[in-house]
Amino acid sequence: MQIAIDGPAGAGKSSAAKEVARRLGFKYLDTGAMYRAITVMALAQKVNSQDEEELANLVKSCELEIQDDAEKGNLILLNGKDITEEIRSPQVNQTVSIVAASPGVRKGLVHLQRKVAANSGNIVMEGRDIGSNVLINADFKFYLSANLEERARRRWLEMQEKGIEITFDTILTEIATRDRLDQEREDSPLCIAKDAYVIDTTNYTLAEVVDMILMTVTSAKKVPGS
Repeated sequence: MQIAIDGPAGAGKSSAAKEVARRLGFKYLDTGAMYRAITVMALAQKVNSQDEEELANLVKSCELEIQDDAEKGNLILLNGKDITEEIRSPQVNQTVSIVAASPGVRKGLVHLQRKVAANSGNIVMEGRDIGSNVLINADFKFYLSANLEERARRRWLEMQEKGIEITFDTILTEIATRDRLDQEREDSPLCIAKDAYVIDTTNYTLAEVVDMILMTVTSAKKVPGS
């Protein structure tokens, strides 16, 4: 079974996807972490984030490994180095949507994502184009959303817990910018798949969102439009 979970930054898709995968005993893949890993590499090598050829070459030259982890969901190894924490830095947050818009980067990583899904049996995959592009035949598709202020509040609290000093207004602006870039990019933009279940998580707890997803999956309902 393949379960696709999409949505914008701060909607709660990563936390929900990890818990759904844990409860079902499925493999979990955070595709956004893969784009962040390439961003880390681009920043380290001072690659122009708008240089399509250089970015595409980064994907071809790097060794990206995703490992399951009981606490973190995924461990991200780039050329043998654990960068799981590094990919969540403010600098990566500011650049990842630009890197992710690169057709060459997307082509390389989507190929890898589909390969992981094909070899996993049961998987919960989350990102921004899973239901609409990566796994268009997924058994279940979900799109999680929340209002901008709530998404910024969640991300701000997350940064505070990690000891990263950043203002709420800065995060609000960053997320609004990421929304625009993700929705306007030419290659597989962020959108709601026509056969996806939409859940507005603004006023729900993580546990409630997870229960909604699991209730839909375990009741074996047909995907809307199928």
